[in-house]
Amino acid sequence: MTDRILPALDEWRNRALKEIYSIVYIDGQRFKVRSDTVKDKTVYLGIDVEGNKDILGLWIAETETAKYWLTVLTEIKNRGVKEILIITSDDLPGIEDAIKGVYPESMYQGCVIHLLRNSLKYVSHKDRKAFSNDMKSIYKAPTEESALKYFDELEAKWGNEYPLAVRVWDRSWGRISNMYRFTDEIRKLIYTTNAIESVHSQFRKVTRGKSQ
Repeated sequence: MTDRILPALDEWRNRALKEIYSIVYIDGQRFKVRSDTVKDKTVYLGIDVEGNKDILGLWIAETETAKYWLTVLTEIKNRGVKEILIITSDDLPGIEDAIKGVYPESMYQGCVIHLLRNSLKYVSHKDRKAFSNDMKSIYKAPTEESALKYFDELEAKWGNEYPLAVRVWDRSWGRISNMYRFTDEIRKLIYTTNAIESVHSQFRKVTRGKSQ
């Protein structure tokens, strides 16, 4: 059965892609592969200018570095993608340098949901609801100027008690702030990689309950 599937898989992996994608999401899942290591299976989901979703490819990575992302993005470009307007991902090591190298005109947008989760790791359970509400004011702000005002308020209120949680926002501001250049409708599309979660859920259905 595997022998029959492999030719179709190779054809899909090397198929030509569209020249322009409005948004490309980069996100991954961890699977225990039978090689004594944990590898990341990363899924790329593109949205073309007509609004259709398309999985650009699946890549398995043992380490995520700028060199790795450069290889992946170069492969996408060689398959026909000339332009990507917006690329959304978590804070992946080396991803911004790779984007600048292959698609220098693309706008990079960091995933706010991942930022929220990373920040809440440093907040005690009793304060998480209040802290979350204050963070919501930041990413829901209509302009970057007002968002910075809300961030200053967050820092003044929580900075002494949870400095590491606040520092996550301070460190990540440069990679999430592009979203304030767009309307709320577009912002909802680009500030999170949730669009790819439906793909992840399909993988989880067939891998749940398996140790390897």
